[in-house]
Amino acid sequence: MRVCPALPMSADQRQEVERIARSPSEPHRRVLRARVLLDAADGVASTVIQARHGVSQPTIRSWRARFEQRGLDRFGEVDQGRGRKPVIPQATVEKVARMAGQKDPVGKKTQYSNRTAAEQAGVSHATVQRIWSGRGLKPHRVTTFKVSNDPQFEQKLVDVVGLYMDPPDNAIVLSLDEKTQIQALDRTQPGLPIKPGKAGTMTHDYKRNGTTTLFAALNILTGEVTGTCTSRHRHQEWLAFLKKIDKATDPGLDVHVICDNYATHKHAAVKTWLARHPRFHIHFTPTSSSWLNLVERWFRDLTVDAVRRGVFHSVPELIAAIHAYIDAHNNDPKPFTWTKDANTIIAKVKKARAALPQKKTQK
Repeated sequence: MRVCPALPMSADQRQEVERIARSPSEPHRRVLRARVLLDAADGVASTVIQARHGVSQPTIRSWRARFEQRGLDRFGEVDQGRGRKPVIPQATVEKVARMAGQKDPVGKKTQYSNRTAAEQAGVSHATVQRIWSGRGLKPHRVTTFKVSNDPQFEQKLVDVVGLYMDPPDNAIVLSLDEKTQIQALDRTQPGLPIKPGKAGTMTHDYKRNGTTTLFAALNILTGEVTGTCTSRHRHQEWLAFLKKIDKATDPGLDVHVICDNYATHKHAAVKTWLARHPRFHIHFTPTSSSWLNLVERWFRDLTVDAVRRGVFHSVPELIAAIHAYIDAHNNDPKPFTWTKDANTIIAKVKKARAALPQKKTQK
């Protein structure tokens, strides 16, 4: 019986083929071909390769010939016109793909499932899933967004981002906002602690023991937070918080305040107080742009770390927990670093606006 000679393979080629053969993420056809060719390069007989990898001898000869002709060029790719032919018409494939973004008229559902789409298209639900997965379509998922329609969006954005990335000298930049309706929730039954292999438990129902509002100011440079809890969030409480900041900061420094467009921030009494304190400079974020206010990012940490899984029997107990969290944060503050420049954000917003359907003007 004639024995095939060892497959010629350079050192660089062998290194790449060995990488493919070890890869856990490469397609199976490439990994299998790489392992077969490595055995062939080591002079292993075709009968042994066949038994070891479950590949027929004609296939082994074909893979050897292609490697000798093309090396690693288009390694493991199926040549045009070869391979398994599709059994589902392309028109059906396109129909199934379009259904991912359509409403299901049967039962007035907001979207198709893979099974309802399969019934409509006359294919199996596995085929629908394969088509959707191949095109990255996930009709069962939805994400939220909001594009600001503020006519002064770009001007306000540049102003606020400029304070983040290039704060002025001899000044303090503070990100201010109120976190309203923080609930003091008490669970109806005590939960079980975390154990190996089991998550901690909390009852799904709860008892409401009141709410509080947190006014907070985040120092952009140092990361320190000044906060106070109140029972309401009117302009009186906002003004009292500004006065607290006025007393707590160096009177020789300007204070740049970043806040949203909440009506209490623009109350006549607030404007009068600001006119008497010219070192305070107010910078409003664009409407529908809470993501631009960095203190919102700190509110997220507060919620996750101190509120969401807490058990509070009264509002004073909740307030004490909030102030304890602020004190612990200020013992080792870490500022948030803003990295996106204004031009990059504006370009993304313009792209989002262009993608949105235009509203029809009524005559």
